[in-house]
Amino acid sequence: MDMNRQRRAPIYEALEKFRKLHVVPFDVPGHKRGRGNPELVEFLGQRCVGIDVNSMKPLDNLCHPVSIIKEAQELAADAFGAANSFLMVGGTTSAVQAMVLTACKAGDKIILPRNVHKSAINALVLCGATPVYIDPKVDKEIGIPLGMELADLKAAMDANPDAKAVLVNNPSYYGICSDLKSIVKMAHDHNMLALVDEAHGTHFSFSDTLPVSAMEAGADMASISMHKSGGSLTQSSFLLLGPNMNPGYVSQIINLTQTTSASYLLMASLDLSRRNIALRGKQSFEKVAEMAQYARDEINEIGGYYAYGKELINGNTVYDFDVTKLAVVTNRIGLTGIEVYDLLRDEYDIQMEFGDISNILAYISIGDSIQDIERLVGALADIRRLYSKSEKPLFTGDYISPTVATTPQKAFYAQKEAVPIMECAGRICAESVMCYPPGIPILAPGEVITKEIIDYIKYAQEKGCSMQGPESSDISYLNVLKEGSY
Repeated sequence: MDMNRQRRAPIYEALEKFRKLHVVPFDVPGHKRGRGNPELVEFLGQRCVGIDVNSMKPLDNLCHPVSIIKEAQELAADAFGAANSFLMVGGTTSAVQAMVLTACKAGDKIILPRNVHKSAINALVLCGATPVYIDPKVDKEIGIPLGMELADLKAAMDANPDAKAVLVNNPSYYGICSDLKSIVKMAHDHNMLALVDEAHGTHFSFSDTLPVSAMEAGADMASISMHKSGGSLTQSSFLLLGPNMNPGYVSQIINLTQTTSASYLLMASLDLSRRNIALRGKQSFEKVAEMAQYARDEINEIGGYYAYGKELINGNTVYDFDVTKLAVVTNRIGLTGIEVYDLLRDEYDIQMEFGDISNILAYISIGDSIQDIERLVGALADIRRLYSKSEKPLFTGDYISPTVATTPQKAFYAQKEAVPIMECAGRICAESVMCYPPGIPILAPGEVITKEIIDYIKYAQEKGCSMQGPESSDISYLNVLKEGSY
């Protein structure tokens, strides 16, 4: 990484220069630097709306960058050790979908773990590729899916030698890392692309004390949620390419779905955040890791909770662990993760990243402080004292191995009918059902609905999980394929 060059922030610099020119705007957006919408100015401030501008020659164009955006993308590639990078203003969802759409067309196979983010399965709906799912092993003690087991991956490759790519989410939301270097090597040995959903691993490229990053492991493509641990504005991300990918073709794929009116607020935030972590990331992320470890130690001192870390590493399904993540098992105090999540928010004004059936997750970042950690620890101690019940057995129904009856695309667009959810066992689902976050489908289009899956959905609803995906807003019914239509 060229540290002298990394001090540049070309999009930010161009916007600052543009701001001082006081150009008369006869272009969009129609708020005209805020003059047409004073309430927006009052809400966001003049500095913000003043740079909410349209693409123009001095400010380049994200669809075909030739100047400042091109330079910003080159700087991002340099910072992350990639051959090429793209600024993504549709979030990491659009980056994941660009990876899948680049690798696959209708009828192609792609190998991926079943606990992928909904963006990957939605990409299969768009392109018509066939998923070859690898079911993740589950840690029954803490109720979370683990990493990709190499033996399972080899079996999937041997059974599907014509697959075009392997997609792996690394790290998981909970911090679990797979053996990325071995996965990439296996993919390449089988003439498959190695794609990495690195949404939760932005920081891996900036410290030797953290797990290996996708680009370091030799991946062909990686999607980076810069707005998660990297500090940029929500909805801004990077797509990184390895040296064997054709950036011109990938650009065409991105432009199939990405907006032609890219937000300069998002792009400037990517530019500034990339500069920030390139120059200061090592010390920042190592401080984050120290804060998270302090939190783990303090929470485990409370008793009843279990904040897990590197002790989970087993060299296979937990090849490494992202120590910046703070995930805490709650069932040992008789409460689900979502119940503790709700108590923290409603009674203590503490907003967690999410609560699931057995865990809560705090996203520790460069914007947190030890004082914030201590407030969280105190609240968890309070909750144990005031609200704990007898220990509950873990309910891990969201990782029930699915039976895939047809492709996500065929199921999504097939003739369907709405059936009360309690009558859906044995039918083929035509939509997705998930708790969000983390956005991992419990059911995906084309999968057989079982009684166990229905029980899990109802249980998650009753406990207060935010359920998304189905056409039915209260998930009282599901869209299933009509009999005889497939």
